[in-house]
Amino acid sequence: MTLSPETGSNPPSVVVVTGPTASGKTELAIRLAERFDGEVINADSMQVYRFMNIGTAKPTLEERARVPHHLFDVVTPDLGYSAGRFAEEARGVVQEIDGRGRLPILAGGTGLYIRAALHGLIATGAAAPELRARLEAEAEAARAAGDPELLHARLSKLDPKAAGAIHPHDSRRTIRALEIIEQSGRLASAVREDHRFGEQSFRSLHLAIDPGRDTVSQRIESRCQGMIDAGLLREVRDLRARGYGPELRSMRAIGYRHINPVADGVDTLANALVAMSADTRRFARRQRTWLRKVESAIWLDPSEEDVIFRRVERFCRDAG
Repeated sequence: MTLSPETGSNPPSVVVVTGPTASGKTELAIRLAERFDGEVINADSMQVYRFMNIGTAKPTLEERARVPHHLFDVVTPDLGYSAGRFAEEARGVVQEIDGRGRLPILAGGTGLYIRAALHGLIATGAAAPELRARLEAEAEAARAAGDPELLHARLSKLDPKAAGAIHPHDSRRTIRALEIIEQSGRLASAVREDHRFGEQSFRSLHLAIDPGRDTVSQRIESRCQGMIDAGLLREVRDLRARGYGPELRSMRAIGYRHINPVADGVDTLANALVAMSADTRRFARRQRTWLRKVESAIWLDPSEEDVIFRRVERFCRDAG
């Protein structure tokens, strides 16, 4: 069925397919693209990396052959890839897809990437890599000294509202809030409130796909075992042979950080599987927590395909 939104003076219409890991986003996004003449845009922060296929649960070449896919395999694992770069590139791809009269489908579980693509990012002035490096070094030193909540405690004194929305062990978001304070001279919570992630550049239908906690947990167990069976250890060894060491941020992601010690001969696959499954379940919980704050998110079970398709059909019709 072809029912892509009309192009013209109206802003592009984007269907977002997100949810916790192992919820069924990949297959649903492809099915929607097949049904509504769409193209899939990756919104997973790990699937942008080349050579990292098994551990990122990247769509297979066969799946990607079914419909056009974008922003997969963008950079090598030793290079950084930011939400800002993703927003710029994803917005460009959305415009291109819309210009072809097709439906852009933004699919993935990285909430910050989706938010950045739809709303933009907070402007705090020029990038300050020295500031980021200093704060990251402080965080690392604090963890080594047995005080992982040091920077969060600092943020609590400077901006209690911002700190209250961040887990004490979430160093990435804590550092980002401290960056905003130092760069802008204002409270991070106030800057974010003013921005409120701006007016959307696109019309969007935000589908939060979740078959339920128990089902996702079972799928995570199965997926992690499947990754081991599919050769995740071999993939890690190949990455190491290419010069991508365990110190890289990309190689510290779930799965890769668990398998690196096995590649070094200091741990077993059995232990790695248990830890990887547990960390993936925790990650799925964090994804749900993020999504609950998205007021426009429509929570749906992926098994309700007819309901999902009717919502997308109505969304596309309303675009005209």
